[in-house]
Amino acid sequence: MDHRERILAAMRHQPVDRVPTDMWATVEVQEALFDHFGIDAGWGEFSCGVGLMGGALTRSVAAIIELWDRLHIDGILAVAPPYVGPPLRREGGITYSEWGFGVRTQEYGRGEYAEQVVWPLAEAETIEDLEAYRWPDPDWYDYDAVREIALQCEGRAVAGGYSAPFFWHNMLRGLERSLMDPLVKPEFTRHLIWRVSDFFTEYHRRLFEAAGDLIDVTQVTDDFGSQHGLLISPRMFDAFYREPMQRGIDLARRYGIIVFHHDDGDCRPLLPRFVEMGVQVLNPIQWRCGDWDLAALKADFGQDLCFHGAVDNQLTLPFGTPDDVRNEVRMLIDTLASDGTGFIIGPCHNLQIVSPIENIVALYEAATEYGAG
Repeated sequence: MDHRERILAAMRHQPVDRVPTDMWATVEVQEALFDHFGIDAGWGEFSCGVGLMGGALTRSVAAIIELWDRLHIDGILAVAPPYVGPPLRREGGITYSEWGFGVRTQEYGRGEYAEQVVWPLAEAETIEDLEAYRWPDPDWYDYDAVREIALQCEGRAVAGGYSAPFFWHNMLRGLERSLMDPLVKPEFTRHLIWRVSDFFTEYHRRLFEAAGDLIDVTQVTDDFGSQHGLLISPRMFDAFYREPMQRGIDLARRYGIIVFHHDDGDCRPLLPRFVEMGVQVLNPIQWRCGDWDLAALKADFGQDLCFHGAVDNQLTLPFGTPDDVRNEVRMLIDTLASDGTGFIIGPCHNLQIVSPIENIVALYEAATEYGAG
């Protein structure tokens, strides 16, 4: 099987010759791996519009594929239509997106993150305030360019699109306000979420019309889980977020595109709903968050969900030994791929610079060796 065939077969619960692998990684980890393997990545070769499903590429598509080949990573590349709308602002060290989200680079010792510091609708109080906001326009993207962008990913599975109504609510209002909104401003909340959903629906319809035959998987995703339970109750999910999320799932499946759902933390109580709604791939399986019995997870949901990720990056990858990593990889394959398919192994979120290179290499060596059965 080639890399794309292996990934898609696992997602479709078909036989695979070995358990497929994927990589999500921060910029610092990508650079460290290029250095470790002596890959001449070349700063001038960056290909606009292509990234990892978890994070942007630091260099060229060719460089990341060379790295993946060294580590036997099948991988999923993500494509997006270039932004061609009104010029974006940068003021006082803050960069603003087309949505008005303002982010500032924050350094954390050996790495840095773009941390949100401006929430554009934080002070909105009424539906009139929402209507006065400059919502982004689906016209601001060059969908016709996506086909050429996707062709750079030949031989790898391709993801396109990202719909996340709850997460966008968080980023528009700030986390605290967005968690209170459904309780204290229910009509305001519905109006805001449906404005977000209307944008996502039209954006993705145009994306899929332009390049749906080259897109294998799309994210209809969100972050409902925390370290020890849900951020919102299942009742609130049903009342405010389920229908917009269903809208995104139904659109993707009309185009024959696999639905990938990323949900950090302990989202276990929502899994029956996700299956009913048509989610096909669940990421990242942060099984140290909350109460995840992995054998029961496979038994209860393994016929419907392909599991993606799962190698722990809170304890095992940063603080364990290479043998700890190898043992965990074997345990995960034995449980989440117990029927020989339905599992794509990788880190349970972006690899962080605190994870030693030898642990990252051990992850993929063990997955390649043990995953072949």
